[in-house]
Amino acid sequence: MLKLIALALLTSMMSAPTYAATKAADPYTPKPYVTLKHPAWSKDAVLYQLNIRQFTREGTFKAAEAQLPRLKELGVGIIWLMPINPIGEENRKGTLGSPYSVKNYYGVNPEFGTLAELKSFVAAAHKLGMHVILDWVANHTAWDNPMHKLHPDWYEHDWKGANRPTPWWDWSDIIDLDYSKPGLRRYMTDAMKYWVRVADIDGFRCDVAGYVPLDFWENARAELDRIKPVFMLAEFDQRDVHRKAFDASYAWKWNNAMADIAAGKADVGALFGYYSETESAWPAEAMRMTYTENHDQNAWEGTEFERFGKALPNAIVLSFVGEGIPLIYNGQEAGNPKRLKFFERDPIEWRDHPNNDLFKRLIAFRKAHPALWNAPWGAAMTPVVNTAPSKVLSFVRAKNRDKVFALFNLSGDTQTIGFTDGPSDGHYVDFADGSALTITRSTSVTLAPWSYRILSSK
Repeated sequence: MLKLIALALLTSMMSAPTYAATKAADPYTPKPYVTLKHPAWSKDAVLYQLNIRQFTREGTFKAAEAQLPRLKELGVGIIWLMPINPIGEENRKGTLGSPYSVKNYYGVNPEFGTLAELKSFVAAAHKLGMHVILDWVANHTAWDNPMHKLHPDWYEHDWKGANRPTPWWDWSDIIDLDYSKPGLRRYMTDAMKYWVRVADIDGFRCDVAGYVPLDFWENARAELDRIKPVFMLAEFDQRDVHRKAFDASYAWKWNNAMADIAAGKADVGALFGYYSETESAWPAEAMRMTYTENHDQNAWEGTEFERFGKALPNAIVLSFVGEGIPLIYNGQEAGNPKRLKFFERDPIEWRDHPNNDLFKRLIAFRKAHPALWNAPWGAAMTPVVNTAPSKVLSFVRAKNRDKVFALFNLSGDTQTIGFTDGPSDGHYVDFADGSALTITRSTSVTLAPWSYRILSSK
């Protein structure tokens, strides 16, 4: 009888779930949403978009490489090269075509140089402590990409059965790919891995990333990370891309809100909407790319001066001290005043400009203040309620003993404000001139039209 009881007890212990298993299976236990790991070198990095065609008079990798020490001195951490692949000739737009019309995913555009010269560019950037990501066009190819003849089933078709450009857009120089085909997925992933292995590329900026199935990107990221830690930027504005695929995504709504405020179409409330959604609906690990100019906006919507006018300094500074990973578009540091032609050679006219010093100081300031680092290393923005909330944006970012208090007058009128709520009190140093300032509940601050003040605890 005792043997039977002991056997029953032993059987019960073996079949019963352990405490750990029960806890893991608990449906009420929160689970981490983001499972990717950001590369350590991205913690305080600033992005720099480089258009090889327009960056130098020569328009080559070799000429761009000579400018790398200048970018390093500016403080750039990650260089994003616009597409470097050969460009399609069939249905080409303009004389040189769009770099987003890819003829060969394994080739280098001879307009820019050779594979050896690209590798030299990347190696030189690495030697200076910078990283390089390639613009990757996975949604579509040029009409004369060899895949079109070798694998016609890898392409989408319109209602007549013909290959089609991306619907609704005037992208007549490209045709869309069909990601229901496993062979295409393997090919595209292998091509991305090729550039990491052969040219030591550090990741990718993925064109119209949301038009390609997310599970493709998630698998591609996993395969790339097995080679080396990579950084992935999605041209998309949606939180789910951050779960397993992308470190950063476009903050389109931030950019549009700032442009609307600058044009007098909105007030600070437009930014409240953006920041509220970011804090409430997006994972804390998501890096949102904040920017005042990129290749699309410069070419088709207007220069930063056209879009932001007197609000431009405010927009630039907020993109660096608010939550997000900042982007500099090539030519911004020279105050490039023109819309660069997209399908032709149109070199930037380099000159001394106040933007250069502003960018340099802002990058150094971010690096010196961990509270401003990229998610998840930095701190969230805590609102500071002021007495002119529709005109002045004010917030604190604080982590451990590091604290930054930022104020932006986003109106054309002088504003004198006080503070009614939020962690504004403290002893500060002014970013502008290093002067000391103490803020209490009884303090009032006057801000000139379209001006800002950035205060730090050290």
